[in-house]
Amino acid sequence: MIMDLWYTEKHSDNAGITMKTTQTLFSGKSKYQQLDIVETLEFGRMMLLDGLVMVTERDEFIYHDMIVHPALFTHPNPKKVLVIGGGDGGTIREIMKHERVEHAVLCEIDSLVIEKSIDLLPSMACEIDGNNPRVTLHVDDGLAYIREHQNEFDIILVDSTDPIGPAVGLFEENFYQLVFSALKDDGIMIAQSESPFYHAEIQKSMYRNLRAVFPIVEMYQAFIPTYPSGFWSFAFASKTYHPIRDFDQNRAASRKFHTRYYNEDLHRGAFMLPTFARENIAE
Repeated sequence: MIMDLWYTEKHSDNAGITMKTTQTLFSGKSKYQQLDIVETLEFGRMMLLDGLVMVTERDEFIYHDMIVHPALFTHPNPKKVLVIGGGDGGTIREIMKHERVEHAVLCEIDSLVIEKSIDLLPSMACEIDGNNPRVTLHVDDGLAYIREHQNEFDIILVDSTDPIGPAVGLFEENFYQLVFSALKDDGIMIAQSESPFYHAEIQKSMYRNLRAVFPIVEMYQAFIPTYPSGFWSFAFASKTYHPIRDFDQNRAASRKFHTRYYNEDLHRGAFMLPTFARENIAE
């Protein structure tokens, strides 16, 4: 008898996403979380942390384009960038496409995520395999790391999981204060900020905490099929630069690398939110 094997993630008590899988490539538990990498028919290889979809080979480009390029085409001279989380390597991969970046640091708390991404997700982890001198890997808690690195980074990207488990502290005001201090005087922070459709309460708290620290705070959107509701968001928090007024459209339009999701028109459009999403983060 041949059995069909399906992975299902619940997005609420009554709805979710399901997809047919063909094999489990890795399953193991680190000090911090359960890590699984499975092969699916529709989305290719898929990483799960504690049973939740983090990335898939088919749609990861959307998330990674959008957590990186809006900030790097807004900041006029992003030389040094920190990624907190992001152990799959996709965020670093996109950062490395920007020639102005001299040094990128990946601070990931879970070394198992890095190890298995290099082994099983090479299309994402291609810049964190130790061969790029512009990239430094640092296995540590993000809060502990930025406490020791003040006024150092042009951009900090918080590529975190949902606010459960090891990522809880990455959504709190004291963390944003530490990020603010670790940024240079004109620094920008980007953080994934959940689904406007399912996570309104998380967003209300998160954006309230961000506004208590940063003078410029905006939300922008992306559409990611395997994330809850398919409608995802990111927080743009800045000391100086505004993501529309200070966006370098000419530099974005003349970029020397290919992007499958991001472009200079979409950059502006991503900040145009539906009414219910605006209401989630209203002051």
